[in-house]
Amino acid sequence: MRFVKMHGAANDYVFVDGFRDPLPDDPEVTSRLVSDRHRGIGADGLILVEPSSTADARMRIFNADGSEAEMCGNGLRCAAKLLYDERHVESDRMTIATGNGPLRVECHVVNGLVESATIDMGEPVLDPARVPVRLPGPRAVAVPVAVAGKTIDVTAVSTGNPHAVVFVEEPTDDWVLRIGPRLERHPLFPNRTNVEFVRVDGRNRLSVRVWERGSGETLACGTGACAAVVAARLANLVDDVVQVSLPGGDLTVEWPGHGGIRLTGPAVEVFRGVWRPSAAVGRDRRAA
Repeated sequence: MRFVKMHGAANDYVFVDGFRDPLPDDPEVTSRLVSDRHRGIGADGLILVEPSSTADARMRIFNADGSEAEMCGNGLRCAAKLLYDERHVESDRMTIATGNGPLRVECHVVNGLVESATIDMGEPVLDPARVPVRLPGPRAVAVPVAVAGKTIDVTAVSTGNPHAVVFVEEPTDDWVLRIGPRLERHPLFPNRTNVEFVRVDGRNRLSVRVWERGSGETLACGTGACAAVVAARLANLVDDVVQVSLPGGDLTVEWPGHGGIRLTGPAVEVFRGVWRPSAAVGRDRRAA
């Protein structure tokens, strides 16, 4: 299997170019294998980019544990880079089909290659039934939730996939590594959830650490950055344009409190290679 390793703000994925190469028969197993940072390529997951009859291309995302995700902002920017750099799509503006529907991407090109991109992420979903989260009312904003011996205020929002946003004085390891996995699998979230721990640094800046559903802590999360800004904007903690600082780098999120979200950030190719998984696949299937 030929692949391209790419990252957006250090949120890294193994990409398979379905315009050129065959896609893996069992992407759930393949994602677990290639994501392993000691015995595989090392990544937060696997992304398949393939032709689409309804858009310029289609993107499918598989987390490091093999589960399929609806959307990935950092991955989508990298998918757009792959499509443009390989000239599968000639225009620097394209539409890519995702599990959250078709999304528009504007590539920022330098010397013929994409260096960054802006995604029209669509409107955030706040209706609890559509996030989904098992909470009453029209919005789940700053709702007290009991988890791991604490009662914490959680804002539930979908920016393509479910998120639980928690404002903290400091996003410490205790928050991220102890509370994060418990919130991910909290009974309130029937499809599990991503979790953002957010420190407000000013009207135009947030610091965020993310516990991602199916992957654990990652160095950045595009949909999570958007969710953090939506929650902060609803609480009147930030203005319309916010720089979100994550361990892997900065992303820019624009949201005036209504309408669609715009997410801008880097898209970087790391290396290319060939994955030969035959013996490891057998071991993985037996273990599962």
